Amino acid sequence: MNSLEWRVTASLAAIYAVRMLGLFMILPVFALYAETLPDSTPWLAGLAIGIYGLTQAIFQIPLGILSDKIGRKPVIIGGLLVFALGSAVAALAHSMWVIVLGRAIQGMGAVAAPTMALAADLIREEHRVRTMGIIGLTIGVSFMLGMIIGPLVNQFGGVPSIFWLTLLLALSGIALVVFAIPNPARTLQHRDAGIMKDYLGKALANVALLRMNVGVFILHLVMTANFLVLPTIFEQELGLPSSEHWKVYLPVFLGSFLLSIPLIIMAEKQHKIRPLLLMATVLLIVAELAMAAGHANATWLFVAFLLFFIGFNFLEAVQPSLVAKYSAVNTKGTAMGIFSSSQFLGIFAGGSLGGMVNHEWGVTGVFVLSAAIAAVWLLVALKLPPPTFYTSRIVKLDPLLFSDKQRLHDALLAVPGVKEVAVAADECVAYLKVDKASLDQSALDAFSSPSA
Repeated sequence: MNSLEWRVTASLAAIYAVRMLGLFMILPVFALYAETLPDSTPWLAGLAIGIYGLTQAIFQIPLGILSDKIGRKPVIIGGLLVFALGSAVAALAHSMWVIVLGRAIQGMGAVAAPTMALAADLIREEHRVRTMGIIGLTIGVSFMLGMIIGPLVNQFGGVPSIFWLTLLLALSGIALVVFAIPNPARTLQHRDAGIMKDYLGKALANVALLRMNVGVFILHLVMTANFLVLPTIFEQELGLPSSEHWKVYLPVFLGSFLLSIPLIIMAEKQHKIRPLLLMATVLLIVAELAMAAGHANATWLFVAFLLFFIGFNFLEAVQPSLVAKYSAVNTKGTAMGIFSSSQFLGIFAGGSLGGMVNHEWGVTGVFVLSAAIAAVWLLVALKLPPPTFYTSRIVKLDPLLFSDKQRLHDALLAVPGVKEVAVAADECVAYLKVDKASLDQSALDAFSSPSA
């Protein structure tokens, strides 16, 4: 990538990071803070944590489509301003219902889809996969940092200070959009990175993709439900003050990250993604049952917590890869948009449902519920078809070739190693799935634009 593309990638990754960091910092501390508010209930605490997921899921696809019409930057800036407004409302709140309102407003600033589309507008076709990968890695790092930084910020200024910091992070994101990212020469609908309303029906009709949507919904439901009760367990049952919770989170996140990496590599390199996905789901179930049975024992809880995040990190990494494998080559961006919305709906369900269960049956009930719901995902995942391990490619084509699109499509499909083709005349590119082992690269290069 050239220097401009690196700057764009770094800036867009930072926009993702500041937004997600603001959302994740609240997770490890909010349950304890909610207990200090006069109108708090376990259900309201869960609703406050999860409500942003509902509004995020509702607004994400419409804002992505809107950015195709009025431009990426206005939608991203507007979304970050809405996110900042929600942060201010939550920071100034003295009741749970006002915090719920603030969190709902935060979720309305859903800029994920426009940000990905802006990346596709500014990054050359052959480098988009790298940019998307860096942004995806940023989200994972933001989660780990948020879980560690949140308790530290809370120690000095309480939960309102986290919301104020979130507001400042949103404003810094706006500054990046205005001053660090250039305006794209033109705005296009990108089939690999954008949400295309004409393809929503096709993506929703794909049974394998529906199973993946169920999977990410359940994964984030369980994770959110866990953090409704874990901070309380650490403080009230294990005697660990909230300012020291990072001493649990840091080794668990680092250890689980290091232990999950070999599994992720094995899944892709040795084509074992499906059996390892099933194994990771079983690991979630075991971890939840272990936390239900022994959450009052520090060592037992720590080991179960570690096992949970080994499974969680693995699934968080390979599920998007499976979505790309199961989706048609020209519906990948739309499929990922639906997948992401399902993830945020899972956060909402985990907060609201986990809060109700915590109110009725306590922390043990939350863990048992999580184990049962993870078992449902295991049953759903058992019927996933074996994925194909093809590589996505975007090829810039000679514009003269588009005089006969069907002939061009057939000619590309005839290239040895090309397994799937979608021709996009408006972008002057072809989206491909290829078998790298058998691909005739020289034959494919013959289709490339002279300026590519």
